[in-house]
Amino acid sequence: MPTIPPERAHSSELKPHQARQIAESFGSDPARYDRARPRYPDAMVERIVAESPGPDFLDVGIGTGVAARQFQAAGCGVLGVEVDARMAGWARERGFEVEVAAFEAWAPAGRAFDAVVSGQTWHWVDPVAGAAKAAEALRPGGRLAVFWNVGQPPPDVAEALSAVYRRMMPGSLASRQWTADSDGYSVLCAGAADGIREVGAFGEPEQWRFDWERSYTRDEWLDQLPTTGGHTRLSPAKLEEVLAGVGAAVDAMGGGFTMRYTTAVVTAARTGAA
Repeated sequence: MPTIPPERAHSSELKPHQARQIAESFGSDPARYDRARPRYPDAMVERIVAESPGPDFLDVGIGTGVAARQFQAAGCGVLGVEVDARMAGWARERGFEVEVAAFEAWAPAGRAFDAVVSGQTWHWVDPVAGAAKAAEALRPGGRLAVFWNVGQPPPDVAEALSAVYRRMMPGSLASRQWTADSDGYSVLCAGAADGIREVGAFGEPEQWRFDWERSYTRDEWLDQLPTTGGHTRLSPAKLEEVLAGVGAAVDAMGGGFTMRYTTAVVTAARTGAA
């Protein structure tokens, strides 16, 4: 994901939604993805449900169903749209109806929803075309809510892990993801809000945040690393090398640490008639 605003990026650099090969790389190990990826705070799920006009939800980038299960547990019916057929198959095996398509090309086919949600995925969708598609799929008053888990380890942990990446993957996103000037998620939130405004079919976007923590053991942290964008396309040998280096760093810090998370939400209600 980007670490500088798009308007300051070089024209040769791809925006996240243009990097489809990365977006479609997460399904290489859906079992690990489903097991290791962090969930979302119950307070966020409850607020989105409470501020939607009904229980019919569309989950864009449903993946293995991490967020969808939480909305389902809150009483919602969930239809998924997923670009990766491997992820879609995993979610289908667990009871979800999933249609395989890039969201921009997906057809609502006359169906209407009370909410369109997207967890950890909206940066892989064109922000304007995605908002326009969401407006097409939503009932008047329906809610678009896109959200990301933003992790920030303690400073000593951030420096120890960053040192591993600077040594093994110099210049990579992973080597600078926790530096003071890394503002990737604020850029993503701003881009989502700008896309919503440009479509002109929603009220003014709001940003919500939910703060929480999760403690990781060494093995739990290493389990989730291969599911993240900076690691999904590494060669097996390089991934093994990186995991060994990160594991050694976590061992040196006592074998675990607590990650502070903020779940950042950009949301707006559909106005008027379709």
